[in-house]
Amino acid sequence: MDLLPAWAPNLHALLIHLPIAWWVAAVMADLVALLLPRATWARSTGTFLYPVAAAAAVLTYLSGRQAAATVLVPGMAHPILQEHWNWALATTVGFGLVAVLRLWTELQRQVPSRWLRIVTFAAAAVALGLLVETGHRGGRLVYEHGVGVAQPSGLR
Repeated sequence: MDLLPAWAPNLHALLIHLPIAWWVAAVMADLVALLLPRATWARSTGTFLYPVAAAAAVLTYLSGRQAAATVLVPGMAHPILQEHWNWALATTVGFGLVAVLRLWTELQRQVPSRWLRIVTFAAAAVALGLLVETGHRGGRLVYEHGVGVAQPSGLR
């Protein structure tokens, strides 16, 4: 029994937007917390979202590796696929490191210093840059090479 809808080529297509949305929301929450130090809800929101996004990134990375084995990848797309894998791995590791750093800073007995919060925010922003590069290559696979995209029924 297949649990995926007929229009979804694989689980990766369904998961991919979760770590993106959660990481962007976490970075935005951290930005609010830095600009408005009294907004403790923002720091708490970021602390919650970073590990959630990191876990989702791991699942998305693994589902992407599995998806690559189940879809047609045209010959010209193989180098882009390899780049996408490499950037996705770097992004996933980056997300994990930032999530651990963020949890560590929050588990200290005192409120993190402003400079430590800035360093953590900067690391999260770098990881966001990794995510942009990963997404760029994934987008190229889909929109330039049609990887994972079904042909319209009239063209078959």
